[in-house]
Amino acid sequence: MSYAAAAALQMAVFRRLSTAPALAGVAVHDALPPSPPGLFVLIGPEEVRDASDQSGEGADHRLVISVISDAEGFLAAKTVSVAISDLLAGPMPTLSRGRLVRLSFDRAVARRIGEGAVRRIDLTFRARIEL
Repeated sequence: MSYAAAAALQMAVFRRLSTAPALAGVAVHDALPPSPPGLFVLIGPEEVRDASDQSGEGADHRLVISVISDAEGFLAAKTVSVAISDLLAGPMPTLSRGRLVRLSFDRAVARRIGEGAVRRIDLTFRARIEL
């Protein structure tokens, strides 16, 4: 198993989301900002498992991308979530280390946070990387 491509995967996803016209005006962060804007994307936790085989080293990454919104209802967060899902379902981003074999949607969880004034949608994507 190798965690060697984790930073490369995060950089490629960040680049894809932060430069996409579909997400213009929506901030993309990899850490919770000190005073969060009303609607933003947070590249969050990741779980990695060994996916090595006889052909070489590999890893299966489960990456969570969160959409957080203080707008009433879930519509704004869902609209951004759909754009993210579409962007990551397209051509695979190039990694600076390793080769991204597959990037696919795994699941989503939508919920209210705290007293219900903030909405959060956690999108989990599965990435298979060969090293």
